[in-house]
Amino acid sequence: MAKGSCLCGAVRVDVTAPLAQPTACHCTQCRRQSGHYWACAEVPRSALAFEGGDNLRWYQASPGVRRGFCATCGSFLVWDPIGRDTLSVAMGAFAAPTGVRLARHIFVADKGDYYEIADALPQGAR
Repeated sequence: MAKGSCLCGAVRVDVTAPLAQPTACHCTQCRRQSGHYWACAEVPRSALAFEGGDNLRWYQASPGVRRGFCATCGSFLVWDPIGRDTLSVAMGAFAAPTGVRLARHIFVADKGDYYEIADALPQGAR
């Protein structure tokens, strides 16, 4: 079980399934919303519970996808592909130790020009 929260603690996340190996997304939307690239773990909806969910707000970022954030502190917590059985939760929200390691990078064609990806993990242009 993994537990986490936003910066202020108004929204708490409980995951009852093992965390998947996280992905680092370098797309423009994730970089703009998070301030850098965004690392997340895919979680089955059935294994996810929110406490303080009334503080969770949603932004429809693109067709079929919404992004969840805390209404109080603004922490970007969830990437939600509407209609799928899974969603992605911010790795930065979880308390350590998480027991997982970054598995891959996606949307590297959109990455910022101010940093390099210096690990040997797989990289997808999209």
